[in-house]
Amino acid sequence: MKPLATSAKGTLIKDIRCATIQRWLDTVSQKNLARNTLQRVKAFLSGAFKEARRLGYLDTENPAKDCRVNPHARRPAKTYAYTLQEIFEILAALPEPAATVFAVASFAGLRRGELEGLEWPDFHDGHLWVARSIWNGEVLLPKTEVSASPVPTVKLLVERLELHRVRSGNLDNGPIFRNTLGKHLSMNNLINRVIRPALNQCRHCGLAQGKAHAKEDHVFERDPRLPKWYGFHAARRGLGTNLYYLGVPDKTIQAILRHSNVSITLGYYVKTASPEVLAGMNKLEDAAQIIEKSAVPAVRDSYGTVKPSLDASPELVN
Repeated sequence: MKPLATSAKGTLIKDIRCATIQRWLDTVSQKNLARNTLQRVKAFLSGAFKEARRLGYLDTENPAKDCRVNPHARRPAKTYAYTLQEIFEILAALPEPAATVFAVASFAGLRRGELEGLEWPDFHDGHLWVARSIWNGEVLLPKTEVSASPVPTVKLLVERLELHRVRSGNLDNGPIFRNTLGKHLSMNNLINRVIRPALNQCRHCGLAQGKAHAKEDHVFERDPRLPKWYGFHAARRGLGTNLYYLGVPDKTIQAILRHSNVSITLGYYVKTASPEVLAGMNKLEDAAQIIEKSAVPAVRDSYGTVKPSLDASPELVN
């Protein structure tokens, strides 16, 4: 006889009703979660009970169907996107290989896990072929089928990657970004050990915040000339925003960023938009080259972020 499934607190799944789910949502909403997060919680519960119905543990209507999230829950935090000027300031403040990692995030729009999972065979024919994502040390498939699409690389990014290859010993296999053991370089370690210290330096002595500054005889005061770090996804948003303001069509940007939230158009653009995608990236390259020539001394490294214009399309910034 098939055992009856139960919830985490012992309540039989068959006995859970809409009011039960609503109480759960109301409880978690008291933890100051953003509205979008609560929507994801509801979506997860709805999916779980949909699966329970499919497996025969639930014979009633999906109890999450008519539940709602707290309409007064706080709005999502504002996001940031790097401008082209900011990108080159960041590249001038970071050491290698952090600079090349950030360049890939800024000019190819790869997500953090995709950056960590890159391998040299993925870089060929003028594209980065996203084949895997690494999260907390676990190798995963790309986020969606569309995420596995090839990403065009502009000239300045190709040059940086080839220089990085030379510094790495002219390798053809293995991780593009590797640690001292030759394994995939942890992006978390890169952020905490390299990027944040490079950007959080004292305006008086130039030492990084933390242990490096602990023995100084003055209070740490961050150098305001250095850009702030808002995460790799700010570089991805920056790519979309920069392309948008350069006049690249929205759907072409969606193809470049491999967005999967416009299901009606994704299949068409992934298969047939290569000329449009390349033209869009060429516009980015032209603008970047102009700014690069006037930017601060080239190729140190650092991370910064700029709030996107309020006129930017949310789909392109997020």
